[in-house]
Amino acid sequence: MPQPVVSLGAALVTAAGCVWYLPALADLRAGDDRPYSRRTAAAACLTGWSTLAVVAVLLFSGVPWQTTCVMAAAGATVTVALRIRAAAQHHHEARESAHHWATLAPGRPRHSRGHAPSRYAVAALLGCGLAAATATALAALASASDGGESWALAAAPTTAVGLALTVAITYSRTVRRRTRSGLARPQQ
Repeated sequence: MPQPVVSLGAALVTAAGCVWYLPALADLRAGDDRPYSRRTAAAACLTGWSTLAVVAVLLFSGVPWQTTCVMAAAGATVTVALRIRAAAQHHHEARESAHHWATLAPGRPRHSRGHAPSRYAVAALLGCGLAAATATALAALASASDGGESWALAAAPTTAVGLALTVAITYSRTVRRRTRSGLARPQQ
């Protein structure tokens, strides 16, 4: 393949890569507003894309393939080294952040969601309702002999879904009310 074609392809790919290197440039310009790991990752991104741009220029100017390959390998090496450094910095920052949060509130963070069986029961009720709606819709379509639209054809699946939704909401509220009033153990 001739070098001008490859250089044009590399230039077009570099131009299309602006969705990666322009945000990376903004991260670098932000300075201390961004963590070190993010700035190092941005430097790696810019190094990689500028390497591709330099390779495109070298190919277009007619520099031999060996020189262009050495330039590409050097840029790729620097890019990979910066990206590995960014990953190590991110790991260190995450550990430090976890340490700070651990000193603020010892123990696991609490949240309102539990893995209570009631969550799964509601999902099962809704799933059964959707299955029943599908079955009634298929039965209604199979029994429609005249081929015309009738209100029963549309009402049967809607009624099945509405009934399943009503049962699921009622079950959920009953479990919640029981838990609040102390009739049942709080579920975790």
